[in-house]
Amino acid sequence: MKLMILDKSALAPMVNALRADYRVVGPQARGPQFAFDVITDPAQLRLDYNTTILPPKKVLQPQYERLLSFNRREYQVTPIIEATPTVLVGVHTCDLHAFLLLDQAFSREYPDAHYLERRRQTVIISLECLEPCDEYSFCRSMGTLTSDTGYDLHLTDLGTAYAVHVATETGRQILSRYATVREATEADVRQLNEVLSAKWPRFTYRLDFDAAELPALLGAAYDHPLWEELGERCLACGSCTNVCPTCYCFNVFDEVDMQLVAGERWRCWDSCQLDEFARVAGGENFRKARSARQRHRFMRKGKYLYEKFGELGCVGCGRCIRACVAKISILEGFNAIHQSA
Repeated sequence: MKLMILDKSALAPMVNALRADYRVVGPQARGPQFAFDVITDPAQLRLDYNTTILPPKKVLQPQYERLLSFNRREYQVTPIIEATPTVLVGVHTCDLHAFLLLDQAFSREYPDAHYLERRRQTVIISLECLEPCDEYSFCRSMGTLTSDTGYDLHLTDLGTAYAVHVATETGRQILSRYATVREATEADVRQLNEVLSAKWPRFTYRLDFDAAELPALLGAAYDHPLWEELGERCLACGSCTNVCPTCYCFNVFDEVDMQLVAGERWRCWDSCQLDEFARVAGGENFRKARSARQRHRFMRKGKYLYEKFGELGCVGCGRCIRACVAKISILEGFNAIHQSA
């Protein structure tokens, strides 16, 4: 992994150069909050952001996307894969870990051509977190405070410049063609090591136990009274899953013309916390109680996805805690289960 130095004054020219050939997406201010969106002016890019309302997964798995068009009269079905060469800038390491899980979810038993094509055409420039996002984040507890994979280029703020870890040939080509950089000196390496060493004490462990214990703890907590307590509080709004970087459930629907001949098939994000999510033919709902749906969410984040992919489904970003109007905290829930074990 090669280390280069990018002066901060060279960042805006780099972004402008990239915009000539790529759609550039990065964090931008939205009032007091931040959101990933298309950069039309380098001044919009805010690498000093804390966290974003929605995770950057929306670049690879859009909230709404067309899958295919069809025509019954002509017996024709045409796949639609909408992918644009994209540079995704400023991804925090917790969201990098989420991408690694999504990559498995969309590439294993049933490879998803739509996701995989967007992934192939996306260059990821990630960002080392040097300060906690806020009081809701618990990334250190989940082992996502740093990452050595999942990106093409990785930036670490050194004050007047960024240290740039070049992880892939694509990243090397991006720097060579679009950026003015120099090779790191021994002094740069020393400064980088000092910055990285200084960051760790700023992040405290928020779980009362090692995250590796989560699958076993949850496996023994299927009938835990916590689920009924959370079910009483939950409003079934789906906010928690909508902002989660590792949730990938979706619904599929058709839009058909007035003659019922031609149309398009779409998919959109869905949530296991909505009342109708588990409703099947005949009106049966196999997860009707909100307590059951809360249990499913916790199990999926701390047990089911780990058993399937070897990665915990919670990256400690804290978005679900911030978004929940009922003040349900997955962190507090995990700790409560551990304390009663």
